[in-house]
Amino acid sequence: MSFTEPRDTVLDRPLDGMNSAEFDAVFTEVMPRLRRRLLALTGNPHDADDLLQDTYMRLSRRARGRTLASPQHPYAYASATALNLLRDSWQRPSRRETATDRLPEPGWDGGVERCEARCAALALLALLSPKEAAAVILVDLEGLSHDAAGERLGAHRGTVQRNRMRGLAKMRAALADTRPC
Repeated sequence: MSFTEPRDTVLDRPLDGMNSAEFDAVFTEVMPRLRRRLLALTGNPHDADDLLQDTYMRLSRRARGRTLASPQHPYAYASATALNLLRDSWQRPSRRETATDRLPEPGWDGGVERCEARCAALALLALLSPKEAAAVILVDLEGLSHDAAGERLGAHRGTVQRNRMRGLAKMRAALADTRPC
């Protein structure tokens, strides 16, 4: 039985006192094995990759600040850091992001937002002539075509279009004047 001398690899060097390139080399060597372990623990490749990135960020920040302890086994040190981060995410589920295929429900503000929007719309419509306001209301708010709005107003389709365009231009100008620079 013969013993071979241990190879001098990047993993045999302590992390303390390394420059950023040496730390990156150590972590790059540890990364595939650490990712496999995290994948086995989380069961999800996306979660494992996120945890691997968080581990790198935490160790990298400490290595660049020269506050990283000198571990004898960098894989074990990185693995312990990753496990601590994983436990932290289990203890504080509010920090974890959850992906869904549904949009979040809008919050209820007691109708204040709807009331403010209605007041703003009425204030903008008050700036228009009665014909312009009628064209904007019928076409943009009620969804009628120019022809149907013309029939209701007793005007030609082109007149409705022209009044609507003038009204929208006045509303845009009023909104541009009220926006902060």
